[in-house]
This record gives sequence, C-alpha cells and structure tokens, in this order.
Amino acid sequence: MNHQSPPSASSIVRLWERIPIVARAIVVGFLVFAIVGSVAWMAIVILIPAPWSIGAMAIVLWVYLRYVSGSWWPKATTESRRVRFRATKLPMRVWKWSLIAALLAAVLLESSLVVTFRIIEFRAEAWALAYDFADAPIWQVWGFILIAALVAGITEEVGFRGYMQVPLEGRYGPAVSITIVSIMFVVLHLNQAWAGGGSILIMLFGISAVWGVLARVSGSLIPGMISHTVADIVNFSYWWTDVAGAFDKRPISETGIDSHFILWIAVFVASLALFALAARKTLAARQET
Repeated sequence: MNHQSPPSASSIVRLWERIPIVARAIVVGFLVFAIVGSVAWMAIVILIPAPWSIGAMAIVLWVYLRYVSGSWWPKATTESRRVRFRATKLPMRVWKWSLIAALLAAVLLESSLVVTFRIIEFRAEAWALAYDFADAPIWQVWGFILIAALVAGITEEVGFRGYMQVPLEGRYGPAVSITIVSIMFVVLHLNQAWAGGGSILIMLFGISAVWGVLARVSGSLIPGMISHTVADIVNFSYWWTDVAGAFDKRPISETGIDSHFILWIAVFVASLALFALAARKTLAARQET
C-alpha cells in the first residue's frame, strides 16, 4: 500500500511562488488586514466587555505592529516584513511635509463626504454603527471610537498600502499598483450598507489612491496611518454616530446651491490642490536625503 508523504515546506513555497504576484499580493494584503482588523477586533468586542475591550485591543495592536514591522520570529521573514511595512527612518523635513499631506488627505475625505451628501441624500440609517452607546459614559464612548479608528487606520494601511502595494510597486510601478490596491479597497467595503451607490464607491477609490500616493512619496506607512485614523475618528463620531453632532443638510436638489455647499466645494478643491503640493514637497524632501 502506497503512502504519499505530505508536501515539504520547500514544495509549498515553490507552489506559492508560481501564483501570479497580483494574486499573492492581494491575498496577503487582505489576510494581514483581516487577522486583526476584522477577526481579532470582532472577537474582542464580543468576548470582552467595555471598557476592558479597549485596553485588550490596544495590546493586540501593539503586538501586531511589532510583528508586521519585522520583529520576532521567524527571522527568515524579518527583512521581507520590514520592506512591506516600509520601515524606514524619515528625516525631519520629510516628516513635516508628509504629516501636512496626511492631514490634508483627512480634510479631503471629510469634505468629499459633505459635498457628496449635499448632492445625494444622506441615509443616516445605513451609516449607523451597530453599537448601543446609550448607557455608556462619554469617556468610554470616545475611547471606543479612538480604538476603532486606530484599528481601521493601522490594519488597513498595513494590509493595503503596505503588504499589498509594496510588492506590486516592485513589479508594476506606483500608478498600476495604487490602482489595483484602490480597487481592492473598494471591494473590501462592498459589504457595508453605506457603500451603496456609485458616488461612495468613487470616493472610496479616490481616498485609497490618495493614501497610496502618500505611502509612496513618504516611503512610510505612518503618515497614512495618522491620516486614516484622524479621518475615522471624525467618521465614527459624526457620520456613523451623533456623538460629535449630526449631519442635517438636505440635498441641493431641494435647497438650491447655497453658501454651505459652495464653502465645502471650496474646501474640497483647496485640500486636493494642497495635498498634491504637499505630496510633491514630501517626495522632493526624500530625494534630497
């Protein structure tokens, strides 16, 4: 009777390397995001009551960051993890311009949401978080919002702009890689009730491209993490809940073009132009070092 031996580690590696790099990058990027960004986050929220879940998730995020940036076992993958994490030390001039670009990207996202929901109706019920904050003290609510924003900001930047985009950049260059990653970023959010409609999908693609550019020109994931986290603090406290207020403006089809709409169009255009300028300054500062 013949018994087939299990495949060796080297044969599995060879089989994996035969898979097109696009597929490998997408699979790894999604897994790197999902392990903590979805699975661990939901498990902690369900199994550990607040406020202890906030502290538990902070510990998980610290361990996650250490590992994906190249620390700990196995040593054979340390350099690969460092490269995909874009683990580089940025000079002060690069930090300055990349942080300016990061904050402008957050303003760009929020202004695009305001403009979008002056053109189409804001469906508050589709954007509501599935959490009941009615009986929670306000410090606990803000703690939850902060940790949720950190989870999204860190894991999505590591998974998409790091582990997915970096290997694609090496094969296809920045434009193609950022496009592929942005399509996958849209796919990630298709299961969300609020993601229905072409305008929201275009906005998701656009902000992913902006964060992809930020990662490329800065050479680091940290500015994107900061930008993504700041944007999600606003999103979770304003758009997904009414902790920081509620959006009550009607579409311009009902109100006509008013000063509020014109102001936010101006903010959107200005933040887009200034982001492009800050991104160029960031790249120039890196090339000078």
